[in-house]
Amino acid sequence: MANVFFSYSHADEALRDQLEKQLAMLRRQGVIETWHDRRIGAGQNIDHAINEHVNTDEIILLLVSADFIASDYCYDIEMKRAMERHNAGKAVVIPVILRACDWHHAPFGKLNATPRDGKPITQWPDIDEAFLQVAKAVREAVGRLVAPTDVASQTETTAEIGTSAFRQPAAPRSSNLRLAKTFTIREKDQFQLDTFEYMSRYFENSLAELSVRNPGFEGVFRRIDANRFFATIYRDGKDIARGTVYVGSGSFARGINYVHGETTESNSMNESLRVEADDQALFLLSMGMATIGQERDKKLSQEGAAEFYWSILIEPLQRRINS
Repeated sequence: MANVFFSYSHADEALRDQLEKQLAMLRRQGVIETWHDRRIGAGQNIDHAINEHVNTDEIILLLVSADFIASDYCYDIEMKRAMERHNAGKAVVIPVILRACDWHHAPFGKLNATPRDGKPITQWPDIDEAFLQVAKAVREAVGRLVAPTDVASQTETTAEIGTSAFRQPAAPRSSNLRLAKTFTIREKDQFQLDTFEYMSRYFENSLAELSVRNPGFEGVFRRIDANRFFATIYRDGKDIARGTVYVGSGSFARGINYVHGETTESNSMNESLRVEADDQALFLLSMGMATIGQERDKKLSQEGAAEFYWSILIEPLQRRINS
């Protein structure tokens, strides 16, 4: 059985669900087992769970769209690692073009994409036919992974070899190889700075996209210095949401902090995220001020932290508009 990993943007979750349904026959035959980040259970470390699959699964589907390419996590982490394994012959990477975007210049741009000719799935008159082509591509990829045992097996159809044995490692070994890690203050400080830079790009891109998708609304990003930025949303020229994100220092406000409104002061906050670590990874924890403690114990990745602060900015505005 081959393990199939979905690398995708959450903006394309509905399309991912449709593709997974089209792969149902392969799962029922025992040809593949699928995995994506929505399978991560409560309390599991998100980054570790994803890394485990992107580093071990035999087939990696890149669900390509503009959102996928814009996602730092999808592009810089999942896709780059997938391509390293593909180029080393340790995995098969299949680009699945979901929506029209500029993908040909990406590292996976020279791979044979699916559906046929790299035509985006959303542009097919019959979207089921497009997903069926993807399923056939996955079945064919599984066939390439199978180690034939005799001459007869070389002529089997891919449907018939669904339960055949895959190549085994050169020597048997345990999969229980995880050891506890320790992180230095320097590593934690760097993770905090990297997270702030990620948040900065996340807010800038989100504000720009908000303006494009919502006529009459304008999102404005303003970088103040290396440790602070402002985010403002206007509706018909009137400011309706303002927020400040800054990196604190010293004993007070140490961490990445959020303040309603615009301020250059560093002595107040409405929410704060601090860098913590377990025995495997660095993550961020919220003080729970903005959510009455609901997010206090939730381990946040860089993307999770950025979305958490973005929600603080936009959710009150969304409630007013919907009420």
